[in-house]
Amino acid sequence: MKILVTGGAGYIGSHVVLELCNSGYEVAVLDDLSNGNQESIDKRAEFILGSTLVKKDVEKALNNVECVIHLAAFKAAGESMANPIKYSQNNINGTITLINSMIKKGIKYFVFSSTAAVYGNPKYLPLDEKHPLNPINFYGFTKLEIERILGWYGKLTDLKFANLRYFNAAGHDPNNRINHIEKDPQNLIPIVMEVASGKRKQVKIFGNDYNTKDGTGCRDYIHVTDLATAHIKSIEYLLNHSNITLNLATGDSHSVLEVINMTKEISNKNINYEFTERREGDLDELYSKSSIAKDLLNWSPNNSSLKSIIQTSWNIYSKKLLS
Repeated sequence: MKILVTGGAGYIGSHVVLELCNSGYEVAVLDDLSNGNQESIDKRAEFILGSTLVKKDVEKALNNVECVIHLAAFKAAGESMANPIKYSQNNINGTITLINSMIKKGIKYFVFSSTAAVYGNPKYLPLDEKHPLNPINFYGFTKLEIERILGWYGKLTDLKFANLRYFNAAGHDPNNRINHIEKDPQNLIPIVMEVASGKRKQVKIFGNDYNTKDGTGCRDYIHVTDLATAHIKSIEYLLNHSNITLNLATGDSHSVLEVINMTKEISNKNINYEFTERREGDLDELYSKSSIAKDLLNWSPNNSSLKSIIQTSWNIYSKKLLS
């Protein structure tokens, strides 16, 4: 089976491509390299420079493809509120162009990179897939819109889809085969890595008065290799079953200070930080259970201990930024 991975040069995408190649799939990557790095793409995969917004690029990339994994989205929640046009064009218009082209070519398997942001403020924890859907940022809205469109397409066409709602992707390939580090990171762990390696002076911690174990916000971090494995299992599931929507998380949470302290321990570096005011919309705690993924896919987050996430991240950041 040939699989197209859009956004396959990105952080998550490059790990998905690696695991697909290791599993024996033929892989093509469509990426405009706006956020990705071509060097991160496994050499066994075909690379096509292009965008989901350009129909001819999409049609070229879909040649002989049987399944698409769609990861080509902008993901910064704050930016989405400041620049909704950018997010609607790429995340919504680009995805519709991709799906329509797939259907015209008779390609019927689609794995969609969604997000926990579709839930909004939690009404209970741990989150499950039955939780109300009420995104509080435009990024989450764009992902939910695509989920809804997929629901209709699944009824009206032969398209079969898996909506994978990620929580906080983190870590790197345990065997150090991908050296991708994010450009201008917005997420905590890459920022902490930059401080540990001397690229950044300090971590800003937004608030220390949350109702948590140490006053700082707690999040559910999932190792990127575990995410990649879930994509492969989702493809295998769709070949013989109906559409699925599921969370990919660990069922546990770690605070900002726990992340910093684990990085100190593993890197043997000092991590300077300062407390600043809370950001609007930040939650005390967010974590989920992934019982549907376990039951239907026989999937478990085997690499997602905090120690594993920080160690595999430091392996790459220390190599890239300290060498």
